[in-house]
Amino acid sequence: MADLVETPILLTGEGWDGYRLLDSGHGRKLEEYGPYRFVRPEPQAMWTPRTKDWQAHGEFVPASDDDGGGRWHFNGRVPKDGWPLSWQEVNFTAQCTPFRHLGFFPDMAPVWDWMDRQLEGVADPQTLNLFGYTGVGSLSLARRGRVTHVDASKKSVAQARDNAALSGMNDAPIRWLVDDAGKFAAREVRREKRYDGIILDPPKFGRGPNGEVWRIEDGLPGLVTDCRTLLDDKSRFLFLTAYAVRMSSLALAGLLTEAFSGLPGRIEHGELAVREQGEGGRILPTAIFARWVNNESER
Repeated sequence: MADLVETPILLTGEGWDGYRLLDSGHGRKLEEYGPYRFVRPEPQAMWTPRTKDWQAHGEFVPASDDDGGGRWHFNGRVPKDGWPLSWQEVNFTAQCTPFRHLGFFPDMAPVWDWMDRQLEGVADPQTLNLFGYTGVGSLSLARRGRVTHVDASKKSVAQARDNAALSGMNDAPIRWLVDDAGKFAAREVRREKRYDGIILDPPKFGRGPNGEVWRIEDGLPGLVTDCRTLLDDKSRFLFLTAYAVRMSSLALAGLLTEAFSGLPGRIEHGELAVREQGEGGRILPTAIFARWVNNESER
């Protein structure tokens, strides 16, 4: 039986040449993406910025209501079609999107490292990336073995394919699928498929390619149940993240504990974060997570 580890874990990204968190405070953060600097909203940065004069190429200003939205305001030239960045051997395009993101989530870097370690020693592992976005995580996993990448956005999957080309990984063993994550997982259960690892990075709200409505509170329990069916006692991990939700990592861990009661290993939970660069850099929380890890994979 998978045991719950009650003490939370903090997974902190330290930044790299392609990305750095420079400063944060007063509900905003200043980040560096390659040669460009941007200011974005960050409600959890409730402290005072370390520096007063934030020089940036652009800032995302949110809408005045609670329904999201907003727009970018630029103070310098920023390539409309994006610019190249890299993480380890994976190359990709960063771009200012209408959703305030820049084409990837830098706080996932320690997660990509962790998944890579879990797959050590597995011959030709098969992994599943649901809500795979622009594919940086899938390209990282593909260095170990076969990957099935699923996202409801045709544009995101096209960007993921472009990122594969930028990385010289056109021939990598990746299936790129535009599909509803829940429906795909349910079909894989009926096909009696099996995976060595699964990563779930669901949005709080979204729509599938045929207008399917996704709400994390409604859809996540059933999806986790299906993902559990796609794993067995030889599998290595499941990693689940959640952003901008009113719930605790313990809630995610409780869901996994129930679903994974028939498997060995343990359930861990905690927060993802990014550390500011420089002396005295503070830790900025970004998301909550829960994960199942098979103890056998660490022997």
